[in-house]
Amino acid sequence: MDLFEKLLTNRGPLGSHSHYAHGYFTFPKLEGEIAPRMKFRGKEVLTWSLNNYLGLANHPEVRKVDAEASAEWGMAYPMGARIMSGNSNLHEQLESELADFVMKPDALLLNFGYQGVVSIIDALVDRHDVIVYDAESHACIIDGVRLHQGKRFVFSHNDIDSLKKQLDRATRWAENTGGAILVITEGVFGMSGNIGKLDEIVALKEKYNFRLFVDDAHGFGTMGKTGAGTGEYLGVQDGIDVYFSTFAKSMASIGAFVASNEQVVEYLRYNMRSQIFAKSLPMPITVGALKRLELLRTQPELKDNLWKIVHALQGGLREKGFNIGTTQTPVTPVFLNGQIPDATQLTLDLRENFNIFCSIVVYPVVPKDVIMLRLIPTAVHTLEDVQETIEAFEKIAQKLDKGLYSKSTVTA
Repeated sequence: MDLFEKLLTNRGPLGSHSHYAHGYFTFPKLEGEIAPRMKFRGKEVLTWSLNNYLGLANHPEVRKVDAEASAEWGMAYPMGARIMSGNSNLHEQLESELADFVMKPDALLLNFGYQGVVSIIDALVDRHDVIVYDAESHACIIDGVRLHQGKRFVFSHNDIDSLKKQLDRATRWAENTGGAILVITEGVFGMSGNIGKLDEIVALKEKYNFRLFVDDAHGFGTMGKTGAGTGEYLGVQDGIDVYFSTFAKSMASIGAFVASNEQVVEYLRYNMRSQIFAKSLPMPITVGALKRLELLRTQPELKDNLWKIVHALQGGLREKGFNIGTTQTPVTPVFLNGQIPDATQLTLDLRENFNIFCSIVVYPVVPKDVIMLRLIPTAVHTLEDVQETIEAFEKIAQKLDKGLYSKSTVTA
């Protein structure tokens, strides 16, 4: 079979729906200034789909620094990979400040979060080592694990008994190979909003010999007294051996970092292929990240505002009888009963008639006959936004319960 013919025959689980989903359910275009209210297909919508947790995307100080840095440096400097010709004092300053913020000895800048996690895993383990990871880990972790040439075991999501069983298996395997064990989980799981049981996992180090790698993309800036993340929130930041986060969430930018002790960071600096063979992070992004990190440190009211909205939204939804799972974080899932056609019509109704834009998740990400609406509250949402959304959700839930979405065709 011709390669392209094969691709067209099997377009993949998402691509198979592209003929009707593209531009509306997938690859939608939100236009205008990044804010709670933006334009979708020419009309204003109240948006709950942006990971702009602290509202830094359009913070005036951030915009000013981004513009000034772009004018001063352009997008090209520094040229080349950092290991060859792309290093600078400001890159190293940002690494130092990030390490201090998350209470680790050292940190390494990464160009992107997704490729960063994949490459960290690839660099840390070899074919003799064993990976043990949470079943609901983000796709970047799954893809990193797929690259691993050694053994890997998966434990049931946030199930410590399951983790113990897999650690028993991993220990026996590592004893035979002479390898080591790496446990991988998340601080905040981005779909459910669940907190990884980092305190219980760290406690297992008393019995098992392993290192812990935590992807805290949704916890950095939102969790803990200072915003240093889920490890700080649970009081076990020291027990996290390798800490990762991206700039794409609380920092509202591009890039990422990994933090650990000096020896591990030095090893990653010289062995992470995604960084060794990639251009350095452009200077305007680096300077902009320094400003964003400064605001995380000096303006705690940003996180306070976020949590005011989180509590109002989640408390209001629960009060009205909505199932929002077990989230303990800003990530707010709303679980409804229905099939994919119901989800399609419900989403159209929300966007076209109630002017509410949020992400929708269906099988296979969630079980069959479950519709998950995923809301991301931010520091720049208002209590009025929360009330408007809850009222809209009440109405669409009533329609769903009456079977109206199954009986009608809504068009956009």
